[in-house]
Amino acid sequence: MSNYIKEIRSAAARGTAVSAKTALAILHSPAHDFPEIMAAATQMRRNYFGDSIIMCSILNAKSGACPENCKFCAQSVHHKAGIEIYALRSGSQIVKAYKAATSLPINHYGIVTSGESIDEKGIIRICDAIRSFKRKGVEWCASLGSLTIEQFRQLKAAGLKRFHHNLETAESYFPRICTTHSYADRLATLKAARKAGLELCSGGILGMGETIKQRVELAFTLQREKVDAIPLNFLVAVKGTKLEKIPPMKPLDILRCVAMFRMTNPRAEIKVCAGRIHLRDLQSMIFYAGATGIMIGDLLTVAGRDVKKDLQMLEDLEAKEKN
Repeated sequence: MSNYIKEIRSAAARGTAVSAKTALAILHSPAHDFPEIMAAATQMRRNYFGDSIIMCSILNAKSGACPENCKFCAQSVHHKAGIEIYALRSGSQIVKAYKAATSLPINHYGIVTSGESIDEKGIIRICDAIRSFKRKGVEWCASLGSLTIEQFRQLKAAGLKRFHHNLETAESYFPRICTTHSYADRLATLKAARKAGLELCSGGILGMGETIKQRVELAFTLQREKVDAIPLNFLVAVKGTKLEKIPPMKPLDILRCVAMFRMTNPRAEIKVCAGRIHLRDLQSMIFYAGATGIMIGDLLTVAGRDVKKDLQMLEDLEAKEKN
């Protein structure tokens, strides 16, 4: 038995994170080791989350016209992706979308806006929407860019539970992806949200040309920040963006990433979001690789998988939806 297999077994039994060396070994693992990796990742998931599946959905509440130059993003003004562009939705539209989404078995509903940040009028509108309606068991979340701690406190007081702000990639690779703001800016946003008492949802996009070591680097940065949830996205190359020609990741490489993030961040939710389609027939395997949940419904600028198919997948797995 390989030494790294022994370590992941031991780590799963203890409920503690593996080393960077072992994390790297998971990403380099041969296919015949994968049953052992999945067994350990499943045990680690059960240590802290049992067999419950956590689902979330999002609203693209403000689309396009973003001044940032993130190479992957269809909403950047630096790209010509042909997406729909619109201003911040009204409070009633946000609440209506939330109510519609809660007909599904979701646990979190996120308001997502394009741009570096959002102005004070927008914060007030979103706070009013959050304050006006909440369904039991479905927490309000938001992804609004870089905010001040005072704005985070406003959102927290209105009833926001969790703030989403991806690190996107490893710090060592970030300058290759974005130059209009820094990695330090993104980390500062997470720290401010945490200081205001909000839960943190932060992950990244894999398959943007980063190295295997940089995927491990991102996992350990998120571990250091003690984030509550890690959304894993796998690049969906959008025509008109600078990454449009990058091929999708292979299914087993995606599953290796899910397992590695689980084994390095035992206490964090691991949600598989954009790019799940790249798994093809292996989508249900994410839970055995350590994922605790998925994003259902449409994403920001691309369509999501048919919700009925996702619900059928969970039923076929005899998975338990988190109450």
